Amino acid sequence: MSDRADRPAPTTNGPAPSARVGGVPVGGVSGRGDAAIHLAIRYGFLVLLAGLVIFFMASAEGFTSVFSAVFIFQSVAITAILALGVTATLVVGGFDLSIGAVATSSLMASAYVMVVWGLGTVEAVVFCLLLGLLVGFINGVLVVYTRIPDLLATLGMMFVLIGLQRIPTEGRSIATGMTLPDGSTAEGSFTAAFLAIGRHRFDLIEANVLPASVLFMLVMGILIWFFLEYTRYGRVMYAIGSNERAAALAGAPVRRYKIAAYMISGLFASVGGILLAARLGRGDIASGNNLLLDSVAAALIGFAVLGAAKPNAFGTAIGALFVGVLLQGLTMMNVPYYTQDFVKGAVLVIALIFTFSLSHRRER
Repeated sequence: MSDRADRPAPTTNGPAPSARVGGVPVGGVSGRGDAAIHLAIRYGFLVLLAGLVIFFMASAEGFTSVFSAVFIFQSVAITAILALGVTATLVVGGFDLSIGAVATSSLMASAYVMVVWGLGTVEAVVFCLLLGLLVGFINGVLVVYTRIPDLLATLGMMFVLIGLQRIPTEGRSIATGMTLPDGSTAEGSFTAAFLAIGRHRFDLIEANVLPASVLFMLVMGILIWFFLEYTRYGRVMYAIGSNERAAALAGAPVRRYKIAAYMISGLFASVGGILLAARLGRGDIASGNNLLLDSVAAALIGFAVLGAAKPNAFGTAIGALFVGVLLQGLTMMNVPYYTQDFVKGAVLVIALIFTFSLSHRRER
């Protein structure tokens, strides 16, 4: 018998070679690559946001002033509120394309209630909130019970609302003293209390610096974030969005939750419309044209924040802030307005790359 079996195995002081599966190293360089991808997925978008802020600080004079920061928050407040509503539908695996139309309909409805009907603030606010809830309920019923795909159902509702909001005034904006289709004159006006909802400013660091709309955004953002992340109802909504059939087999009332998600979206959109009407002080038929696209962009960008790869309220708020920083910086740098949509689209594509492309690479 050979004495090779009695010989001790050779030892080395250097590192062990990387294990290979199918010729691909598992450790070493590959491990460092996976770690880099993980960091890019989790923090890449926040680094992009920080880099954008630093760039505008160096390139746009006055970008770091208090009033510039307040203007950014004010400009995205309504967009963020609508985007948070969209997030609720995304959580349950749906999508709401009618939010912009709901917001504009609430704007026109509040103007009609006060200027044409001559009613007060409470009546106008309650009417708009009920309108948003009703539209959300109809959207949910269309999606859940008639099995119409969510994009088609809410797209149809969008066109219905766009048409309905123009019929009472024959397509004209609503303002005090306007002539109505029946020949009468609208003698009502926006109340001071209603206008304060969109125009009042609170003291913070400096006098009259914090707009009420920003406060509404912060409160509603915290509420929906807590609801989705820390309540049983929010966890059930995430379970439905992840696997609707499994959630149903576990006993979750899937239909009710999905309808509730669309009602939340409609409610948030109506609040955005109320704030817009209070800021403008008139029922402008052309207002809110870009609310849908900006809100959807903010909600989708939220997928990339901290590598969540799922709809979440915190990411949506950061996405709205990102859009606001981007547009404010471009405006202060005198970048032509017609290029801003292109830039927003490019940023959205980059954010989605962080979310989906890199995530798939990590899974492989």
